[in-house]
This record gives sequence, structure tokens and C-alpha cells, in this order.
Amino acid sequence: MSASTVSMQPGQPDAPFPDAKSVVDRQSRIHHNRAIQRVWLGVVLAAIFALVLVGGATRLTDSGLSITEWKPIHGVIPPIGEAQWQEELELYRQIPEYQLINKGMSLDEFKTIYWWEWAHRLLARGVGILFAVPLAFFLVTGRIEKRLRWPLFGLLVLGGLQGAVGWWMVASGLVDRVDVSQYRLATHLTLACLIFAAIVWVMRGLAPHSSDPVPGPGLKRGAGALSLLVLVQIYLGGLVAGLDAGLASSTWPLMNGAVVPEGLWELSPVWLNAFENPLTVQFVHRFGGYFVFGAALWHMVAALRSAPGTTHGRRAVVLFALVAVQALIGIVTILTQVPLGWALAHQGWAVVVLGFAIAHWRGFFGAYPMETEIRLRS
Repeated sequence: MSASTVSMQPGQPDAPFPDAKSVVDRQSRIHHNRAIQRVWLGVVLAAIFALVLVGGATRLTDSGLSITEWKPIHGVIPPIGEAQWQEELELYRQIPEYQLINKGMSLDEFKTIYWWEWAHRLLARGVGILFAVPLAFFLVTGRIEKRLRWPLFGLLVLGGLQGAVGWWMVASGLVDRVDVSQYRLATHLTLACLIFAAIVWVMRGLAPHSSDPVPGPGLKRGAGALSLLVLVQIYLGGLVAGLDAGLASSTWPLMNGAVVPEGLWELSPVWLNAFENPLTVQFVHRFGGYFVFGAALWHMVAALRSAPGTTHGRRAVVLFALVAVQALIGIVTILTQVPLGWALAHQGWAVVVLGFAIAHWRGFFGAYPMETEIRLRS
């Protein structure tokens, strides 16, 4: 048998196989492409993080309804000149928020809330471009590995869906309400964080992994469950933001002088309180935070017992520390009656916790295998 072919199966013709140099070159190109793609995805993550913060500021400054039309292309250009600003203000004057809350608002005051919402929408468009244009380049030049093509395309679709969900959220406050629906706001925030988490997952899979042995499946499942808990807690935080529920009680550790304060179950049916009663929504979010804290502590202890001295154990310690810091920020935010700075720190740190939780979970799976196969010479 020649040195350039090897019989793959008995009775089949000889099939060519690459020499060692071509395999090494191919793997070198994959490593190089992965490094570039990690940088690209890291930039996208930074942009999404900024987008979440600006979105939070938009909500906390009651700016989210200042732009009453959805103009995906034309909306990039802000009003120019007095006439266009007056036109935008006149559109705002038609909605309930202006008529019932901000009646008499001056043009300068309107500009303040308008710029927050405009910046949020501009950043959203920027994230789309940052993701779509390099993705198209990598696809056209054949730099995206086959296993990643559909997942990355799926992320692009989710990004487009997120834009539609954003308008769906805004539309809820243009007719019968003076603010957006807390359900839609929480959905918008959670979908943004889900996209963030998925990008972290892909990016982490493209990175080299530690050679430390992977502990048993229980620890991996625990990391996955903890990631899901963090995402659920972010959804609950979105409900808090949507209802301004952070102001329902400004004391800690008790709420209005009690562990279980009065007024939690005033709405009927009872389940509605968890979504529409501000006091109950804060109560659920608080105890959700305690649950995440306890789960992170349990996971850290389990990791240190089953994987001492490994990168898996060290990551579990860092994750618990991040959760503890988030709990502290949440407490300060409540005690200071939800000032803008602390509220944004709480929201931003939640994204950091989620990102690290996903990266920690992904670490149990190892890096994506190479798409090259070395065949033994005969």
C-alpha cells in the first residue's frame, strides 16, 4: 500500500489521506480563526452589556416612550432643527404618559428623555451590525466551522426578534397605559440576556480549556441549574423594574417591618400578585436572590469537595463571590431607594454573573473538537 493512501474498510478502494504537514497547517488555521472569532464575539458581548445598561437607564428615567414610532432605518437620524423636535414632541403629547404624568413638559425636558431612548435604539442597531457584518465575512471566506454556522445564524435571528420584541414592549405603553407592560419589559430584558449567554457559550467553546479532569455529571448539572436560576432571577428583576417595585419596601432584611409583610396577596386571583403587585414582586425577587445565593454556596462547596485544586473548583469559588457581590449591590440599592447609579450597577452585575455562570458551565464540556482528522499511514 502506498504512503499516500490507506484502506478505509475491507473491500473498499484505497482513499487518500492528508499528510501530517497539511493537517498541522489546517489546525493552525482553525486556531487562528478561533482566536479572531473570540475577539469578534467579545466585542459583541461588550456592546450588548452597554445596551443592557442604557436600556436600564432608559427605563429608570422613564424615557422609553419618548419615541412613539418604529423607524428601523430612518430612526438612526435624530431630529434636526426646531421644527423636527417640535414634531417629535407633538407625537409624544398624544400618548397617555404625557397627558397623565408629564403634561406641560418643556422641549428641553423632552430632549433629555428622547436622547436616552434614541441612544438605546442606536446601540441596538450597532449590535446588529457588529454581529452580522463579521459573520457574513467569516462565512463567505470559509472561516466559520460547520458546526457553528447554524447556531450563529440562529443568534442573528434572535437579534432580529429582539428588535421586534422591543417595539412590542414600547407599543404596550402608547394607548391605554402610562408605562410599558412589565411582562413585555421582563421578556425584552431576558431575551437580551439569553442572547448574551448564548454568545458566551459559543465563545467559551472556541477557547482552549484546562486539562484538569472533569468531575462527575452532578457538578455539571449543578452548574447548568445555577445558570438557569440566574436567568430566572433576571426575569424577576425585569418585573421589578417594570413595576417600580424596588420602591415598595426600602428596608432590609425585613420588608416593612416583617419577614412576610402585609399586602402580599391583595390581588385576585392569587397568582396575579407575583406579577402585578409591586410588594409581592419585590418579595419574590428578594427570596429568589436568597435562593441563588444558597445554590451558588452549595455548588461551591460541592466543587471544592469533588474537584479540589482544579480550575472547575476555582471557577465555582469565583462564581459564588460574584453572586455575593450582586446580593450586596441589591441590598444597597433597596436601602438607598433605587438611585440610578446603584440600580444600573445591580442590573449590570447581574449580566456579569450570568456570563460567568454560563462560561463556568461550558467549561465542563471542553472546547469544540477540531474538524480535522489525522489518519494513520500504512
